[in-house]
Amino acid sequence: MTNDRQHTISRRTVLAGLGTVGIAAAGAGLGTTALFNDREGLIGNSLTAGSLDLKLDYEATYLGGEGRLDDVIAMGYPDAEDLGEGRYLLDQAPSPADLQEWEDLVTGEDFAFCSDEADEFLVNGDEMPIFTLSDIKPGDCGEVTISIHICDNPAWLDLSGTVYANNENGQTEPELADEGDDTDGLGELADLIEVCVWYDEDCDNVYEPTGTGESQELEVALVSDVSGSMAGPKIDALRTAAQDFVDNLSNPDEAAAISFSGGASVDQELTTVYQDVKDAIAAYTAGGSTNMTAGITAGHDELINGSNATAGASKVMIVLTDGVVNSPSNAEQAATDAKAAGIRIFTIALGGDADEEFLEDDIASNPDDAFAAPDPADLDTIYEAIAQVVLAGEQKIISGTMAEVFAALAEGIELDGDRTSEARDPYPGVTTQCIGFEWCLPAEVGNEVQTDSIMFDLVVDAEQSRHNPTGDVGDNDSTGGNNSTPV
Repeated sequence: MTNDRQHTISRRTVLAGLGTVGIAAAGAGLGTTALFNDREGLIGNSLTAGSLDLKLDYEATYLGGEGRLDDVIAMGYPDAEDLGEGRYLLDQAPSPADLQEWEDLVTGEDFAFCSDEADEFLVNGDEMPIFTLSDIKPGDCGEVTISIHICDNPAWLDLSGTVYANNENGQTEPELADEGDDTDGLGELADLIEVCVWYDEDCDNVYEPTGTGESQELEVALVSDVSGSMAGPKIDALRTAAQDFVDNLSNPDEAAAISFSGGASVDQELTTVYQDVKDAIAAYTAGGSTNMTAGITAGHDELINGSNATAGASKVMIVLTDGVVNSPSNAEQAATDAKAAGIRIFTIALGGDADEEFLEDDIASNPDDAFAAPDPADLDTIYEAIAQVVLAGEQKIISGTMAEVFAALAEGIELDGDRTSEARDPYPGVTTQCIGFEWCLPAEVGNEVQTDSIMFDLVVDAEQSRHNPTGDVGDNDSTGGNNSTPV
């Protein structure tokens, strides 16, 4: 915007002004003239509209029985992979052809799901079917885990969907014998397929409803890397996310704060005075090397032999690091010893320099307990997900027959950005949430579903949470910062 009244000063105007002052002084017969003046301003103002972007990636699997890989490939999945025990990886975003390039991108130091570079691999407003199975049998199951990436700003999320085709496709003789005079042309598949939708906190394609601390006291050691490479946004995000994790605990659960760099420090022993744990974490500063062995050993000793350790409690260690450890073999042995003592170890690989494969294969109790945070902003969501797993297990969103579930999805189901609180919360900006969707055709289903087929859509809607305290996402074409991505 141009302001015709604004004052501009150039060399020419300064010289002209000095000349004018000189003429005026001479005409008045004065030796000098001083003009008082003052100027204040608020300079360089601008207003720019924010953005709300929603992107998805996914992994779809099929449980169809041992030795069916050739059949699955023939169904239209040439890149299907045999995962063992009759389960097959059907499809994923990014595609198998892009996986190496995607892995290189994800492990890069500056990777972000919301970056332009990630766009080409993710579902970002395009229609992309994930199930086109043509020969399912009673006893078969299928599952898709949708990874929802919220970019830029906090948002409310809704999950919706519709079954838009439920066809009989004719009737075989066995089906006619079972159904009698059923001639309405509608199939029975949607009424007999069972569906479960849940918050897949560890994004592992498996519904895990039972938490570590559900039936007994929980003792958790937060073992945090405070080496020099953690300086800046990383340690700031660690302080915030780890303290938020502690806020999820309640008596008699205990927590301890342990940090490691060149060595390890028990900054707060196991206690139910949660503010003491938070204060210890708040005091963290970065410096030194990455002696993870010392950190794991200190966590092990505190959980098993600490003055407040309780025999029979569920023991959990959360190990975070952003770099390559000093001695991987020693750290692996320390983790093996801790796991042998009954301690469940979760790992968090922060940033592109952390060795995700090492943490997943050699430190975490199992691959599902290994998390990656490409960006410090992801830590809050990851600690929250771990809290959900260890405290209450993964939370079911809805279950029932496909017809029942999609009747609810037709109205839209509100997703909760914080499952550890009673109220529904929006999701923070720049965060990821995994949602699992599993269908199973019971083995006892008879001939009435022969040749039946269904077609369905799943859609995720996001709407800004600021100035929208109720979380009414509304229709996809509404105004107010709404974004919808189909699956």
